[in-house]
Amino acid sequence: MNKFRLLTGSVAALGTALVLLGTGGATAQDYPNKPIRLIVPFNAGGGIDTTARFMADKLGEELGTDIIVENIGGGGGSLGAAEVHRSAGDGYTLLYHSSSGPAQAAVRDDLPYDWFADFIPVSQVTAFASAIVVGPNFPADTMEEFIAEVKAHPGEYSYASSGNTTAVHLLSELFKTKAGLDLIHIPYQSTGAATADLISGRVSMVIDGLPARSNDIKAGTLKAFAVTTAERSVLLPDLPTLQETGIDLVDVYWTGVFAPKGTPAEVVDKLAAAIAKLMHEPEMVDKLLGVGTDAVGSTPEEFAALSQATYDLYRGVVEDNPALLEE
Repeated sequence: MNKFRLLTGSVAALGTALVLLGTGGATAQDYPNKPIRLIVPFNAGGGIDTTARFMADKLGEELGTDIIVENIGGGGGSLGAAEVHRSAGDGYTLLYHSSSGPAQAAVRDDLPYDWFADFIPVSQVTAFASAIVVGPNFPADTMEEFIAEVKAHPGEYSYASSGNTTAVHLLSELFKTKAGLDLIHIPYQSTGAATADLISGRVSMVIDGLPARSNDIKAGTLKAFAVTTAERSVLLPDLPTLQETGIDLVDVYWTGVFAPKGTPAEVVDKLAAAIAKLMHEPEMVDKLLGVGTDAVGSTPEEFAALSQATYDLYRGVVEDNPALLEE
């Protein structure tokens, strides 16, 4: 009798396990069966928002559902990230973030989430160059002239960022150090929000992604002096790299999709596969390249490694300049 009960219990346990496994498989198979929220933690109109909307339109078609892009700016991206952190891990609320995600985690201990514990990397979406950009009336036309002008007037010129401890802020500080410049930091809610002040000269410079600035640079509304990537941009091939101008600095901005903790691995893998497929389609490659962005696509593991490397880079910036933590 005891053996019979033991056998019955084992069969019941096995049955329960099979049901659970079946449920997990069905979750991935049926996903998605309703619209997906894609949170962009920056204001509408910037380069990150632009690439998010490009991706969302086509990814929705690939997955057979609507992907609703929702901008929740503020806090250098932390407000939007916190919204995703509070959401259910079911694949129906996703985060479209950038290098600023791990950059903030590297320097802030007051975030309402743990970057590495509370978000699951799904896939890198893009990589793009950023450029040193000034207003049309800035008294310089080359990187060398810009450096000479700023050095001749220490503390009189400023730079904009998308907020304290964002990737833009920390990269700008690294640029200052490498170039030996004295520039005042003026944080905005986004780099796009600084455009009017940049054009008028109220703020002197911004390091911003080409997706957000390429049209203004081509039109002459803004001037650009160099890109931060190792090679020149296909979009603006006349712009030298910082290394070509004698400044030893290389950095690439990126964007990608994250899911909140608890999202089933099957759902994460399905999303990653769909994004990777999309990023290799010629139409998407050309569309992103048109705004100065490389389509990437990656596995969750590759994206996790990139996020960690970005964290390590910006952590090093702050360790070299602890005063940044006091801003």
